[in-house]
Amino acid sequence: MSFLNESSPIPFLLQSSSTFNTSTVIAITVFFTLLCACIVIGHLLEENRWANESITALLLGLVSGAVVLVVSKWHSSQILVFSEELFFIYLLPPIIFNAGFQVKKKRFFKNFSTILLFGVLGTVISFCLISAGAFFLFKKIGVSNLNVQDFLAVGAILSATDSVCTLQVLSQDETPFLYSIVFGEGVVNDATSIVLFNAVQSLNFSNLSAMTALSLLGTFLYLFFTSTALGIGVGLLSAYIIKTLYIGRHSTDREIAIMMLMAYLSYMIAELINLSGILTVFFCGIVMSHYTWHNISESSRITTKHAFATISFIAETFIFLYVGMDALDIDKWKESKASAGTSIAVSSTLMALVLIGRAAFVFPLANISNLVKKREGEKIDCRRQFIIWWAGLMRGAVTVALSYNEFSEGESTSSVQSLMITSTIIVVLFSTVVFGSVTKPLIEAVLGRNVGRAVSDATDIPSLEDLRILFLENGEENEDSNNSRKGSNFRLLMRHPTGTVHYLWRKFDDKFMRPVFGGRGFVPYDPGSPSGAADENHQQ
Repeated sequence: MSFLNESSPIPFLLQSSSTFNTSTVIAITVFFTLLCACIVIGHLLEENRWANESITALLLGLVSGAVVLVVSKWHSSQILVFSEELFFIYLLPPIIFNAGFQVKKKRFFKNFSTILLFGVLGTVISFCLISAGAFFLFKKIGVSNLNVQDFLAVGAILSATDSVCTLQVLSQDETPFLYSIVFGEGVVNDATSIVLFNAVQSLNFSNLSAMTALSLLGTFLYLFFTSTALGIGVGLLSAYIIKTLYIGRHSTDREIAIMMLMAYLSYMIAELINLSGILTVFFCGIVMSHYTWHNISESSRITTKHAFATISFIAETFIFLYVGMDALDIDKWKESKASAGTSIAVSSTLMALVLIGRAAFVFPLANISNLVKKREGEKIDCRRQFIIWWAGLMRGAVTVALSYNEFSEGESTSSVQSLMITSTIIVVLFSTVVFGSVTKPLIEAVLGRNVGRAVSDATDIPSLEDLRILFLENGEENEDSNNSRKGSNFRLLMRHPTGTVHYLWRKFDDKFMRPVFGGRGFVPYDPGSPSGAADENHQQ
């Protein structure tokens, strides 16, 4: 997002001989005022189950855009000019990093197979259905001049769920299972959608063959695993540097700074070498919370936790505020040259394809997942399947940014391209306001008020102590036969896959990883401090 130039209709509001650009000062003042208003209104609506900061920011953006339209005599509602590059560089990284940093890792990885199933395979299914649906239906509406690449881009754009809005409408404490599934899927989904979008941009449509699909699959797998490995690598490097040098003994500011800079560096390196920055910074956040955070001083632990959350919150609010204001970009509506009926038809078609595309993978894949899981507590029942489908219908700033990337060509944009941008914005507004406001009441109606207790993960897996005893028993009974012992351990893995993998990871982590990269218990701290007490309780 960049500030308006001198030709903007806004500068007449204030004449100044200052060296500062007048429109820049006005834009910053307006947005900071609106951000403050969002925070205050969000606080007042904290207990309201129908509203949240996302919806508040969107509505404030719409109202502000309308006011600017009136003041500028219907010339323009823009205070900022949208730039998807600045959105991906400045606003998205702190949100995704904080999500990885704050996520409850045990619950996230417990559902990791389901998250990957929805986030990767589900996104591909949705991508195919939305692209095919747009290809066949748009011609009947009267929308032409879109090529195959545009239709595939529409599928990739609308396959991206809004993981940012998920943070607002779902609670990690009240609905832990739904939060881990929907949010985890959203992060993987965003990365998958962006990978698909970039792959569509690079494909040669003049020479399509069966190898094209294999090339697309190979590109995705390469980006997924290399991006994840890069995030883990940078996170481990930050932990090693801080543990080895123990920077906090001289300056707590330096250890906080190196955490922030290396987290941001992981994202920028990924983008520089054409990987998925979203996946990279997300897994960097997870690794930093597991190792690096425990290597810094007590005061820095408290500071980083609140600093990351605050920066993420401001970025989230800013994004929704701008999307709401951008919806009233009068220039785009004029350029589309479409009647109200055509605009409504296109937006409705896109929204219907989003609904169908998500339903086409959530319900089948959830039931396939249930067939594999033997424990009843781990299965996704019909009610939770419905909530997962509903909560993932929201589209957000990633969708808007990709839409601008595909259909905006600098100063010259065709009427069809402008129509696609405005229709996408309508889908984002409708899905966020309608689905976002109804999600909380819907969860209470479908699952009941005590959903946090009903969907607890604690009873789904055996304790680590129980697994340790089982492993010891297996080892004693079969110590004369290595093959028998391996077979017994394999059966144990099949009976308790999640708990067994967690147990084995903890053994590997304690023996090999923490002596090198630090983590809980390796850095001296005050036992009476808040995090020290938390560490002692966790170890017990």
